[in-house]
Parts: sequence; structure tokens; C-alpha cells
Amino acid sequence: MMQLRRVQWVLIVLAMGVVTALAQQSAPESPAPSPTAEATAAPASADATPDPDKSSTSRPVLGERHPRYTLQAGDSFDLSFDLSPEFNQSLTVQPDGYVSLRGVGDVHVAGQTVPQLTETLKKSYGKILNDPIISVFLKDFEKPYFTVDGQVGRPGKYDLRGDTTVTQALAVAGGVSASAKHSQVLLFRHVSDQWVEARILNYKKMMKDGNLSEDVYLHPGDMLYVPKNTYSKIQQFMPSANLGTYLRP
Repeated sequence: MMQLRRVQWVLIVLAMGVVTALAQQSAPESPAPSPTAEATAAPASADATPDPDKSSTSRPVLGERHPRYTLQAGDSFDLSFDLSPEFNQSLTVQPDGYVSLRGVGDVHVAGQTVPQLTETLKKSYGKILNDPIISVFLKDFEKPYFTVDGQVGRPGKYDLRGDTTVTQALAVAGGVSASAKHSQVLLFRHVSDQWVEARILNYKKMMKDGNLSEDVYLHPGDMLYVPKNTYSKIQQFMPSANLGTYLRP
């Protein structure tokens, strides 16, 4: 009887082992995550990068060292066609910035450099001519200038001829007077239609130490102001409308 029970227990254990093995073989393996699922679950880190155009501030961008001249109202230029001389003409920019082109009509050109103007004219005449070859020659235009005001010998507007530094410009204007604040010469420079860059230059230190590292070159339209009073604080950039507050202390 005891042997029979032992045989029964052995058979039961063997049967349980077989059932367990069959269950493990029939159980489906957990599927590997698909690339689509991973892509869906991954955070869109690329989209989180801020758009520089959207996050741009109102701070202006500084201009070039040698900016190209841009046309203004009253400027005049000659327009020459190599293959169609019948369209050669002399033009003057009207007060509203337009010129009247022969055979084409009115085109706005104010604010453009000569290369930009040439491309504009090529596109305009491309409507009636096949790949026109155009040359533009400025005749009468606003000469480059700088202005010096305040405590100098001869305040006024001067032609900017070649590379001219701040100290050279002050010398052209008769030099600074004894009542001037030599350590705070103000340089105003337009960087856009709405913004003016302002810098304080220590003219006294430059002359005393012979260190001309701050003796920057002037750009067309720059203004130097030699004050009598002290300007201890000044914003680097300011709206053009506020420029008069610094010139009338």
C-alpha cells in the first residue's frame, strides 16, 4: 500500500511538471516596442527650440564698418543700357522715393544701394527687354558728412573725406574749449531709423596717455557732442526721438 501511494505521488509530480512546461511554451512573448511607439512617446525636443525670429528683441543690430550708400530723395543718377541705348536716361529720386522710368513707369528706389538699385531696374525692364544689361552711375547725392556740436571752436557740419577718427574730427572743428568736459565726449550714431547708438569717449585720457584705442573711425552721419556738464549715465541705445534731451541739458 505504501509503495502504491509513493508511485501515485511520483506520477502527480511528473504530471505537474509537464503541465508547467507546456504552459510556458504556449505563453506569448511580450512584444518589443515598435519604432512608431517609441517615436510617439519620445518628447519633441526639437520643437522646443525657441525660434530666434519670434524671440528677437527690439535691440538694434550694429551697422557695418563700411556701409554702402543708400539713395535718398533728391539724388540723381544716369541709367545706361549696353544693348538698348534708346532707354538711356538721367533720373532724379522724387520726394516720395520714386523715379519715373522710360517705358516702365514709376518704381520706388529710395533706401536702396547701387547694387540693389541695379537689380530693381533689371527686374523692371525685364518685362519689356530680354535680359537687359544695365549700368547705374550716381551723379548728385548726399555727400558723407559728420556733425560736431557743443564746446568746440567751430561747431557745424563737415564733409567726411576718407577715414576720419574722433580726435581728427574734433581738430577739424577747432578743437575742444577749456570749458568742455573733455572726459565725456559723446558720439551719436544712427543704427536704424528708430535707434541711435551712444558712446562716451574719454578724449582727455586719450590725449594725456597717448592711447588712441578709443579713437574710433566716424561713419557718415555721425554726430559728436562735447558737453559742458557731466553725463554720468547714458543708455547705449535710445530712440531717435530722445536724442534732443541730451543735446539740450
